[in-house]
Amino acid sequence: MADRVLVTGGLGYLGSVLCEHLLDAGCHVKVVDNLMYGTGQQGLFHLCARPTFDFVKGDVRDESLMKTLVKDADVIIHLAAIVGASACDRDPSLATTVNLDSVRLLNRLRSPAQLVIYPNTNSGYGATTGANFCTEESPLQPISLYGRTKVEAEQRLLDSGNVVTLRLATVFGMSPRMRLDLLVNHFVYTAFTEGYIVIFEKDFKRNYVHVRDVADCMLYSMANAPRMIGKPYNVGLDAAQPLEGRAGHEGQGICTELLRPLRRDRPGPRQAQLCRLQPTTARGRLRGQALARLRHPGAAQGLSHDGPGSVQERRVILTPKEEKD
Repeated sequence: MADRVLVTGGLGYLGSVLCEHLLDAGCHVKVVDNLMYGTGQQGLFHLCARPTFDFVKGDVRDESLMKTLVKDADVIIHLAAIVGASACDRDPSLATTVNLDSVRLLNRLRSPAQLVIYPNTNSGYGATTGANFCTEESPLQPISLYGRTKVEAEQRLLDSGNVVTLRLATVFGMSPRMRLDLLVNHFVYTAFTEGYIVIFEKDFKRNYVHVRDVADCMLYSMANAPRMIGKPYNVGLDAAQPLEGRAGHEGQGICTELLRPLRRDRPGPRQAQLCRLQPTTARGRLRGQALARLRHPGAAQGLSHDGPGSVQERRVILTPKEEKD
């Protein structure tokens, strides 16, 4: 695979992993990113010595810049976005221009022969009851500005031809440009640093996909574009728990594992539960006891507590047994 690939927003959580996979597959990779989180970002430092890797600092809304970059690409993977509902709500104008207007510009500048791979979010399906699986034919009913801009951008691309769109489940896993706000990553980090995690809506089910599986799926989409273009694909597991083995590392079977219907189950009342981890050392047990009393006085003695307002919280702390020396 010797495609010339332009990756927008390539310094992000997904892009810094994807670029590595593209280079390993023999692609010539050019990244454009505006370094919005600072010039000290290290997400692509490890790729700078690769002779087939180039980096351009710039904005995907800059027409003169994008015109120059787009014309040299065989494949365009458009990752640049303001990601997440809260980030979009903080600056709606920025979210609209980056998430939607940059796609309009890209569509206007590219030729029909240039393949576009576009990641969307499965939040475009909106709030569902969980009674049915969400398939690619399920209606899109986004409830946030983030979801609306991504859904409209996806539709514009699909209407233009030579496009594959991937509706991603919640992504997790290590990346050179790490994100700790993603659910699984947040749980792992918090469990390690705090010794426990707080779970809201403990019966809620959502789908997950590893960041490297997403990168592999994009390579698969490039290799199989003739039979995939013009359609959206759900990318994630078909249940809330992992399948046997890691999807995305099964050779040509990657999309049969990854591109399955997504299910989003929502329970009734919002609840939270504190899941206590069991320390394995005396120091860990003492630290756990101290944290339990600091976080919620009396909880270590098994007392219950109702959360503030209308949000009902159930906090369960399993106090470590005293060590017998």
